[in-house]
Amino acid sequence: MAEVCKVVVSDKLAPEGLAILEASPGLLLDYQPGLSPEDLAAVVADAHGLVIRSGTRVTAELLDAATELKVVGRAGIGVDNVDVAEATRRGVVVMNTPGGNNVTTAEHTVSLMMALARHIPQANATLRQGDWRRSDFVGTELCGKTLGVVGLGNIGAIVSDRARGLKMKIVAYDPFLTQEGATRLGVELATLAEVYARADFLTVHTPLTDDTRGMVGDDAFAAMRDGVRIVNCARGGIVDEEALLRALESGKVAGAALDVFAEEPPTDYRLVEHPAVVATPHLGASTGEAQLNVALAVAEQVRDYLVDGVVVNAINLPSVSSEMAERIAPYLLLAERMGRLHGQLAEGDAPTEVTVEYHGDAADLEDTRPVSAAVLKGLLSSFFDAPVNAVNAESIARERGVRLVEVRERASSAFASSLTVRLSGPTGGHVISGAVFGRATVRLVRLDDFYFEAIPEGNILILNNKDVPGVVGRVGALLGEADINISGVVLGSVDGEAVSFFHVDDPLNAAQLESLRALPEITGARMVCL
Repeated sequence: MAEVCKVVVSDKLAPEGLAILEASPGLLLDYQPGLSPEDLAAVVADAHGLVIRSGTRVTAELLDAATELKVVGRAGIGVDNVDVAEATRRGVVVMNTPGGNNVTTAEHTVSLMMALARHIPQANATLRQGDWRRSDFVGTELCGKTLGVVGLGNIGAIVSDRARGLKMKIVAYDPFLTQEGATRLGVELATLAEVYARADFLTVHTPLTDDTRGMVGDDAFAAMRDGVRIVNCARGGIVDEEALLRALESGKVAGAALDVFAEEPPTDYRLVEHPAVVATPHLGASTGEAQLNVALAVAEQVRDYLVDGVVVNAINLPSVSSEMAERIAPYLLLAERMGRLHGQLAEGDAPTEVTVEYHGDAADLEDTRPVSAAVLKGLLSSFFDAPVNAVNAESIARERGVRLVEVRERASSAFASSLTVRLSGPTGGHVISGAVFGRATVRLVRLDDFYFEAIPEGNILILNNKDVPGVVGRVGALLGEADINISGVVLGSVDGEAVSFFHVDDPLNAAQLESLRALPEITGARMVCL
C-alpha cells in the first residue's frame, strides 16, 4: 500500500464516517460530493480509495482515470452502480456494507406492505383534500395471509421474522438456503413457481443481476393468484415495470408498493401515479441509524484495507479479518514466492492448469482462496504485462484458460504445514513445495525430486549439476572473479544428480550464466529473483 493513501468520498456521508477517514494515519481525505463525472475523473486520478453511495457511477471510464485506485467502498449493499467486472480486471477491490441497513430496509418493506394493504397514502391524501371517503378504502388484513419472499438473505430473513409476528404464513424461495436454514427461520421453502402460485403478498429481496433483471414479469404475474400485491424495496429492474403496469390495469395485481425503480428518479410516472400503487423515492435505507451504520462501516473497511490489508465485505475478493490476516500472512508470502519461482522457471507458454495442494496445518485454513490467489499472482506476473494482484489474478487466469485446482490433505507429509504447487501445460511443469515453520518462518523445501531448505527471497542462482566433489568451489571461484558475493548456499541431491541454490547479492548476466553452463559438471543454470 502507498505510504499516504488519498481517499475520495464522492457522495454525502455521515460526519462520523468522514471523521474516521480524516483521523486515520496514512490516509488523506478528499470529500467532494456531487461532482460531475468529468470533475470526479480528475479528482480520482491519484486516489487510492473511493467511497460512494448510490449517486456515483464507477464506470470503466472512471476506472481508466483512477490509475492508482486500490479499493471502492460502497456505503450500502447494492453495487449495481459499480462495474465490478472491470474493477476486478484492474485489480480494484469492491466492498459494500451489507449489514448497515438491513433492519431499516426490512422495516420499510413491512411499512409499505401495511400501507398497501390499508390504502394509507391514498386515504391520507383524500382526507387532506377535505374528502371523507371511508367506503373507497376498504383494505385487507395481513393476519393469515401468505407472504411470498424471494431471496432470504439478511433483509429477506428480517422481513420474514417481522411478518411472522403479524401472523402471516411465509413461503420462500432461495436457491442457496438449505431446508435446515429455512426451518431455523420459521419459513416454508418452496420453488419459485410455488411461491408465485401461493402468495397473497410477494416481496423480492435479491440483488440486481442478469439473472434477476425482469424476473417478476409477464410470465410470473400469469402464474400468480388474482389480486396479489407486490412489494419491491430491493432494486429497480427486478420487477418488470411495463409488465407490472399491465397486470395492474388488468386487475391481476391488486396493488404494488415500490421503493425502487429501473430509472431513478423515474422519467415515466405512470406506475407512480397509478391509484393502486404506493411509491417512495428509494427510502429503504433512509434512517438516521442506517446512514450512520453504513458510514461507519465503509470508512472502517476502506481504512483497514488501505492501512493494514484487512479485507471485509469485498464483492470480488475473499474477506480476511485482522486475525486471519495475521495467521495467513506467511502462507501468502510463501505462495506468491512459489508462484513467482514457477513463472521464472517455466519454459514456453503459460500453464493450462495450476494445482495448489495444502498439507497438514495449511489444510485447516478457514479460507484458502487468498493463498491460491497469491500463487496465481506470482505466477502470472511472469507471463503477462498487465498488473496482476490478488483481486484480478483468478479473473486473468480464467481469461487466459488457466484452470486452478485446490487440494486439501490434512494428513501432514514431511512437514507440519506445507504447500505444493504443480503446473501442467504444453511444455510440462515443475513441482515446488514450501513449508511454514512456527508463526512466520517460510522455506522452499522441494524442487521436483530434490529436497532442501532455502529462503525464498532475493537473487538466487539455481544450478543443476552432477553430484561430484568440487562443484561448489568452482562455482564460487567463478562468481568471485565476477565480484559477485555469495550470501548462502543450499543443496539437494538424489541418484547422483544435485540442485544448488546460491543466494547472491547481485544477479548474474547472460555471459556469466553461459560461463557456468560451460563447466562440465553443470547441467543447467538459471537466475531467478524472488
